[in-house]
Amino acid sequence: MQVARIKLSGKEPEQLDDICKEIIGVAKKFGIDWRGPIPLPTKKLKVRPMKTPCGDGTGHGNTTFDKWEMRIHKRLIDIQADDRALRQVLRVQVPQGIHISIKLQN
Repeated sequence: MQVARIKLSGKEPEQLDDICKEIIGVAKKFGIDWRGPIPLPTKKLKVRPMKTPCGDGTGHGNTTFDKWEMRIHKRLIDIQADDRALRQVLRVQVPQGIHISIKLQN
């Protein structure tokens, strides 16, 4: 039996959950087997730039830094590779900040 593995990633976990619900709804509508959404570990991207462009910082030689962090949330869904169901999954509206990849596996 062939399985389609769908990986979703993005900054907003609420958007990811909404898309997962739509994909699972398609699977239920066509009566195919599905598993997920499985939350994968969140990737944290941290950047610490200096606040002042000259590098002096503030005060007595202390350099000050800003702290920026971006979190990438991931979800994984496995659904049975049914031709009609996969066509419907491809029609799901994906917001701009969400990345989706679909791979077929045996």
